Amino acid sequence: MRTLFATIDRFATRQPFVIARGTKTDVEVVRVELRQGEILGRGEGTPIYYLGDHALAALAALGQVQAEVEAGATRADLLDLLPAGAARNALDSALWDLEAKASGVRVWQRLGLPQPRPMLTAYTISLGDPATMESEARRVSGRELLKLKLGGEGDLDRVAAVRRVAPHARLIADANQSWTGLDIEALCHGLHALGVELIEQPLPAGADSDLAHLRSPVPLAADESLHDRTSLDSVVGRYRMINVKLDKAGGLTEALALIHAAGQRGLGVMVGCMLSTSLAVAPAFFAAMHAAYADLDGPLLLARDRACPLAFSGSDVHPPEPALWG
Repeated sequence: MRTLFATIDRFATRQPFVIARGTKTDVEVVRVELRQGEILGRGEGTPIYYLGDHALAALAALGQVQAEVEAGATRADLLDLLPAGAARNALDSALWDLEAKASGVRVWQRLGLPQPRPMLTAYTISLGDPATMESEARRVSGRELLKLKLGGEGDLDRVAAVRRVAPHARLIADANQSWTGLDIEALCHGLHALGVELIEQPLPAGADSDLAHLRSPVPLAADESLHDRTSLDSVVGRYRMINVKLDKAGGLTEALALIHAAGQRGLGVMVGCMLSTSLAVAPAFFAAMHAAYADLDGPLLLARDRACPLAFSGSDVHPPEPALWG
């Protein structure tokens, strides 16, 4: 017999985290614990606020399926029991962890993956004026891959300022839906000249048809427009890549299916994360083993992390140890 426990944890950010939609100084996450005898499986999900999700709603959703989960619902059952979101992600992750500990077989082994090694991850620089972003880029100038949060007007100046102090870094950019009314093609060419190799979500979700005939020298990646397999077909022909996040997909189980389906449609994959602790990023690490880009810096953006956290060294994130997850 299983027992399910769920709660809300709050974590402060290391410094204000600024994107085009606003500023965050803390994040609420939902933590799930599944106990089966002496074995404990854990998972974490971050509610995606722009989709209307929030921690109390996720907690309520978990309460509604508690009986089914404690009676033995599987990860496959969760796809019907809960919609994609933080609640399902936390529960799916806890089930993966429980299964690994019960069997003595690590998650990467269950997935047939090679022995995991440290992985290059992007490090995010918050949106700000050019001088502020330049200062932050100078502080982390040794990092190999920087992700720049952009906001519309003045974006070329922002990226140029970062490039001045990080001439050798690889750059990716995230517009967070902020380029409405701008000359997107000109922006893409300008960012290409500055060495940007990927641009996320230039327009609001739902306006993707405006990208169908865009000629961009930089690949565009769908983020807010792409959640799980149900939204995959809507981005084909408009984006060349997708950003897979476990909170959007509703867990590692759906994320892996989404990555496979994207590959069949010729789409490249980036695996990202929300503001979250190492407990949430651990399962995303294994999804990112299938991806061209990993953006798994969530724990680095928080003032504190879980016990037995992921190790970060240089520009790399290390695979999780069993004491953390999986």
